[in-house]
Amino acid sequence: MKLKKIAALLAIAGLSAPAFATNGDNLIGLGAMSRALGGTGTAAFFGAENTLTNPALLGKMKGTEFSIAGTAFMPDVKASTDIAMPGTVASKTSDADFFAIPEVSLANRLNNNWTFGLGMYGTSGMGVDYRGNDGLFHAYSNLQMMKFVPSVAYNNGNFGLGAALAIQYGALDLNYKTPSGTVGNGNSSDFGYGVNLGAYYDVTKDFTVGVTYQSEIAMTYKDQLTTAADGFGIGPNGMGTVTSNKLTQPEEIKLGVAYTTGPWLLTADYKRVNWSKADGYKTFNWDDQDIFGLGVKYSGNGWWLGAGYNYGKDPIKKLPDAQSMTGYSNQAINMFNNMFFPAIVENHFTFGGGMNIGKNSSLDFAVVYASEVSKTINTGTITSVMATMPTPNPALMPVNATTQKTDHSQTAVTVSVRMNF
Repeated sequence: MKLKKIAALLAIAGLSAPAFATNGDNLIGLGAMSRALGGTGTAAFFGAENTLTNPALLGKMKGTEFSIAGTAFMPDVKASTDIAMPGTVASKTSDADFFAIPEVSLANRLNNNWTFGLGMYGTSGMGVDYRGNDGLFHAYSNLQMMKFVPSVAYNNGNFGLGAALAIQYGALDLNYKTPSGTVGNGNSSDFGYGVNLGAYYDVTKDFTVGVTYQSEIAMTYKDQLTTAADGFGIGPNGMGTVTSNKLTQPEEIKLGVAYTTGPWLLTADYKRVNWSKADGYKTFNWDDQDIFGLGVKYSGNGWWLGAGYNYGKDPIKKLPDAQSMTGYSNQAINMFNNMFFPAIVENHFTFGGGMNIGKNSSLDFAVVYASEVSKTINTGTITSVMATMPTPNPALMPVNATTQKTDHSQTAVTVSVRMNF
């Protein structure tokens, strides 16, 4: 109980509003160096920040390092639709446009072979705020997740192994308004647990390969998904399309390489996120996601500069349209994804740098820009059913008679302070 209270207070302090993320609902990289270099870090050693990205790399630590970072996350999301009144488009830019995301990490070498690490990270989230707009149903969504990660690493010669216990706190709030009233149950939260396993191997003193496995973390948010789905008749009290409140964070597999030549560091990561196998996401038709990250870093005397690129294809598949109640259910799922959880950005351009600010401390920063993506889904069958209640007639108008469109881009700035002892 005490742990839950502490975690809740930390989450409220650091993640008090929905935090959009970039690869599905996950942030690309953790810490300034990783984010500056395209979200890489599976094989590249970035100090205590590796606690979650690859705990095995903590085996490269010397002494003790403490890092504290914050990310100012600024998503720009706009929705427009004529679903409620065909031909009359309602639009609004989401008021959920600035959030602070915390990160704290610590690593301490215990002896020649063992290193201990501990981290607290805001890792994932989604959300929009269209309150005040009737045409967008006053839609509001807020998913936020924080992980507490104690870890241990073993190194011997040119290889290392690592393991971390991922303790995840999550909170979800979905609500909107229909002519019948407000749909929603306020905020629901849960704790979940998983493991993060990693390894690295120095092929040469300049070339490292790394691999990590992160297990899925089961989460259940009481009366959230089912209540929201019931408002459109696709929950357990309606068509039964959505019957569970489980929203499991999916398992991930990562491979990475890092190569150093003189003052240059080159990094590359591949990550597979299995959304389609995770409860909740598979109901909402999310597909598995392949993510690629590249980074380059130049180090000078007490300073560094870096840049990178990260690509992850939009994981949300559109369900097929049809002038039927099945088509209505499909369009309702598509609408919930595109309006409430538009995790659709794909291309991310990153850069950053750092400098020593004392004998044992340094200041790092990173900037991430995700270029704008637009996605439009058909809602004509929904409009037909809404207009003919209580006797729904999906065949009243074509499936593309009305649409819902989301435009989404992101900018984020991360600043971190490192202290070495």
